[in-house]
Amino acid sequence: MKNILVATAAAFALSAAAGAASASPVVLTFEGIADETAVGNFYSGLGVTFSPDTLALVDQDAGGTGNFANEPTPNTIMFFLNSNNAVLNYAAGFTTGFSFYYTSSTAATINVYDDVDAGGNLLASINISAQYTDNCSGDPTGGFCNFTPVGVAFSGTAKSIDFGGTANQTGYDNITFGSDTPGTGSGAPEPATWALMIGGMGLAGAALRRRRSAAVAA
Repeated sequence: MKNILVATAAAFALSAAAGAASASPVVLTFEGIADETAVGNFYSGLGVTFSPDTLALVDQDAGGTGNFANEPTPNTIMFFLNSNNAVLNYAAGFTTGFSFYYTSSTAATINVYDDVDAGGNLLASINISAQYTDNCSGDPTGGFCNFTPVGVAFSGTAKSIDFGGTANQTGYDNITFGSDTPGTGSGAPEPATWALMIGGMGLAGAALRRRRSAAVAA
């Protein structure tokens, strides 16, 4: 049975109160955001906001529509459902490094900038590969079953991140500011012996099935 790690904006307000650009690692786990709901201002207590097309997705094992498994902290990740990439703004800025876990069926590039809205100078880039079914085990069902940690160190102060990827094919979790190694928090799922592979589907598998059924009924 999974433990839900509830992340609230208030929990991060103390970090924001420290004032200047954050150098101490801060981890966004997206726990506590409803399934297929905009992340938006959920972390506004930290001064972090997300573009409108950035959504949270809850694992099907926890009652959501997410077609994923082995997420680093259960049960919620970040993704997007249309062609607009997810953009994170951190107006106060952060330094030292940036990292996260990801699952993806396509290759992509994530860019870190020194101004908001993916503007200003490019400080760092992270390239991700299509690895969503590689060496999977555990958790026990979900087609996107590999979450890989990646990160990068950089100089300067970052204020926004443009998350690349393909709509409904790339998901992110445990976004970490101030470190090139992503934090894991607590309550990660215990490993099991197998994973159910669901080919040809997206991260929001159940949601897309419902929408297709509704279209046919109409």
